[in-house]
Amino acid sequence: MRMKDQIKVRYQQLLQDRIDVFKDMIAQLTEGAQNDAKGSAGDKHETALSMMHLEQEKLNSKLKEVLDQKAIIDRMDPNLVTTKVALGSLVAVNGMWLFIAAALPKITFDGKTIIAVSPQAPLGSALMGQEVGFTTQINGNQYTIAAIF
Repeated sequence: MRMKDQIKVRYQQLLQDRIDVFKDMIAQLTEGAQNDAKGSAGDKHETALSMMHLEQEKLNSKLKEVLDQKAIIDRMDPNLVTTKVALGSLVAVNGMWLFIAAALPKITFDGKTIIAVSPQAPLGSALMGQEVGFTTQINGNQYTIAAIF
């Protein structure tokens, strides 16, 4: 399996793990709310139930965000080879490896640190559509594209 394929799989697994955690947390809150509804009454009960619902809404929002990120990764074709930076490109910049995808945590792959960058982020936006040799400056740092995979 090629490097980009393996990086995509690692990010898919990372995101799936997050999805599973959020789903478990939501299920636990739902179960807790149902159990609380059976045995409680009064203002304390209503406050606790409201807090559980608020927490559940926050978790649902985070879950949606992670599902959206996973959808972006899932749509990527790691076999796509371009001479310009595009969604799914692995870009060597200043000795760093950037995976143009979504804002995700760094991963280490084959001794290299891979930084997932959203195309909407300042650096991702500046690199999109550019070729090897392109130089840009973001927040006082200069970035030069050395290779695109």
